[in-house]
Amino acid sequence: MGFISSLMGLFSAKEEAPAAEPLEYKGFQIVVEPRNTGGQFGVGARILKTVDGELKEHVFIRADMLPSRESCTEVTLNKAKMTIDQLGDRLFSR
Repeated sequence: MGFISSLMGLFSAKEEAPAAEPLEYKGFQIVVEPRNTGGQFGVGARILKTVDGELKEHVFIRADMLPSRESCTEVTLNKAKMTIDQLGDRLFSR
């Protein structure tokens, strides 16, 4: 591959991974959404719960960067679960 082709590959749109299936945890749904930042993956997810018939959502983003999507998914799940354990429904009290 030539130098120009390599540069074009860096700036072209990258194919995103399919949306993850939500994981059920203590009545909450965790949807892992790692952010691809050009070779590393940032911790991020949405935490969802239906409260009084209304779907509530908390966007969960952390500064952690990991070298693979798999390791990022594992760390994201652990951090999201810890956040749910610590805050519970207070996640949606803003």
